[in-house]
Amino acid sequence: MKSKSDIQELTDIIIKHRDKRNWKQFHNAKDLAVALSLETSEVLEHFLWKTKEEMDEHLIKHKKEVGEELSDSLYWILLIAHDFNIDIKKAFKAKMRKNEKKYPVRKAKGKHLKYTNYQ
Repeated sequence: MKSKSDIQELTDIIIKHRDKRNWKQFHNAKDLAVALSLETSEVLEHFLWKTKEEMDEHLIKHKKEVGEELSDSLYWILLIAHDFNIDIKKAFKAKMRKNEKKYPVRKAKGKHLKYTNYQ
């Protein structure tokens, strides 16, 4: 018997959580995207107006809370992928292959420029 991937296991947990509450009726493309955006903004909120030193200290003290916000973001990513029938693992790997071409190591290593600078 083939075991489930970690991604599928997490997706199953999300779908079960959603379906028990009959929330799919509220999940259209726009609202799912808005929910994802809101959750990722909550990650940003942890770093707003902080210096590097303050951010480092904040992460030590609030690692659990930041992890919860990242988990909320992952929730929506996996739910959107499920509902739109996107194989997120396959899409991620394809995107990374694309990024490898956009950011060749020999040109991009140690630099933070946009990919258009490496063309």
